[in-house]
Amino acid sequence: MPNIFEGVSLSGVSSAVTILVAVLVVQQSALPGCHGSKSAERLYIKLTDGYENTIRPISNVSQIINITFGLSISQLIDIDERNQIMTTSVWVKHKWHDYQLEWNPDDFDGLTLIHIPIATLWWPDILLYNNADGPYNVEFLTNALVSWNGEVNWVPPAIYKSSCKINIAFFPFDEQKCIMKFGSWTHDGLTLDLVAMDDFVGQEDYWENGEWDIVESPVERHAIKYPCCEEIYIDITFSFILHRKALFYVVTLVIPCLLISFLTMLVFYLPSDACEKITLSISILLALIVFLLLISEIIPPTSTSLPLIGRYMLFTMSLVTISIIATVIVINVHFRNSKTHIMPRWVRVVFIETLPKFLHMERPQRQTLLMQARMRQRASRSHQQEDGHSNGYYDRRFMKAAAKYMVNTITPSLLEEVEGREQNKSHMNIDNDLPQEYQEALASLQFITNHLKAEDEEDASSEDWKYVALVIDRVLLWIFLIVCIVGTGAILLNSPVIWEKKGVHNTPPLTKPILVDSVTYGEYSV
Repeated sequence: MPNIFEGVSLSGVSSAVTILVAVLVVQQSALPGCHGSKSAERLYIKLTDGYENTIRPISNVSQIINITFGLSISQLIDIDERNQIMTTSVWVKHKWHDYQLEWNPDDFDGLTLIHIPIATLWWPDILLYNNADGPYNVEFLTNALVSWNGEVNWVPPAIYKSSCKINIAFFPFDEQKCIMKFGSWTHDGLTLDLVAMDDFVGQEDYWENGEWDIVESPVERHAIKYPCCEEIYIDITFSFILHRKALFYVVTLVIPCLLISFLTMLVFYLPSDACEKITLSISILLALIVFLLLISEIIPPTSTSLPLIGRYMLFTMSLVTISIIATVIVINVHFRNSKTHIMPRWVRVVFIETLPKFLHMERPQRQTLLMQARMRQRASRSHQQEDGHSNGYYDRRFMKAAAKYMVNTITPSLLEEVEGREQNKSHMNIDNDLPQEYQEALASLQFITNHLKAEDEEDASSEDWKYVALVIDRVLLWIFLIVCIVGTGAILLNSPVIWEKKGVHNTPPLTKPILVDSVTYGEYSV
């Protein structure tokens, strides 16, 4: 290998090296901030040289290292009621003292703070005890801020999925309490102590959730002795008191259920002749079943408690079931007559003479009712007459037409005459003096009169039963109205959140970040 310095004197090489070093020194002295970077480099080498990050930073083995621990929530990502998991994005705040990281700022050009990767230093093994899924500890290892007096500040971001017991007793007007329990996994209270940084969870950079409001977030410190160990372990528990924003559920669940429940009363306002009372009741029952299936997809499948909206639906379903039974009874009463049933005296007294007065129901006059019933019968006979004519039954048509003519031409005075003759027949035997054709006509009129009396009695009995059914419908209408209103108020307004007064929860004052300056480098256009 050839020697590149062959022929060059040693004094010449040393002179060139001296000149090069002088030029580099001049350039470094001319660069701004170069002294600070050099000082930081020297400080970093001093602090990390020979540093053991697996040993607790204490000067005495019996000394307890104090960790000031805090939490600041940036986003409540989700509350999974079915799986009972709370997902949060937080900043985990750590602060402790490390005697090995102390220095004199005067020795390093007044440098009082330095950034050191946390993996280089010792940090406490604080984990989330009630973790439900994902990592237990912090995954993103950011730099730690180390002060000249040995104080270490480490605030890494993290996303946790913690277990949260969901109480659905007052859903959707419910209040939930979810906790996040942090503690050291290996160090007991004699080697590591936890102290709460604040009395509440910080919300300086919190993005509000669309479904939940954080009304309170207290912090508690616990010293617990577990059955497995003799030592006492310290933990810091952060509680989140959450109120659900119920507007979505009110619009999609509560109001439809409320309207369906009030539809139950219309069953008793619908006339029995419409023959749609049972159909309406069953349709309402099917609608409630569909809503109950919809709720089962939202709330967690637990048997510990029944949600408030579920109780209201069961209440409404019971009303609909009772209304179906009552409707069957009302229809049965409506179509009764003297041929099938005899009206008891107490039914007449209660439902015809007494209750209509209290219900402000006025019944038409009896003569009007009979005339209406007779007109319906005549209309029915007229339709039957037309059907008989189309089928060719001329004899039957003639007989019915004759009967119709006789019935329509009987005057009230003639009816009174026939009735008077019937009453005085036993006292006055004048019928024998009349000709045979007159006697036959009077006998026919007597038959017609008796037939009309029987029809009037049957119509009166039928109208009485229909009126009893109408009164029962009106009574059930008022009963269901009162029960529906009282039941709705007693169930839906039973949630403590609705009656909670302002100031019950200790909500801390929040200081939001202040925008100092903003520069826009481009225009946003839609």
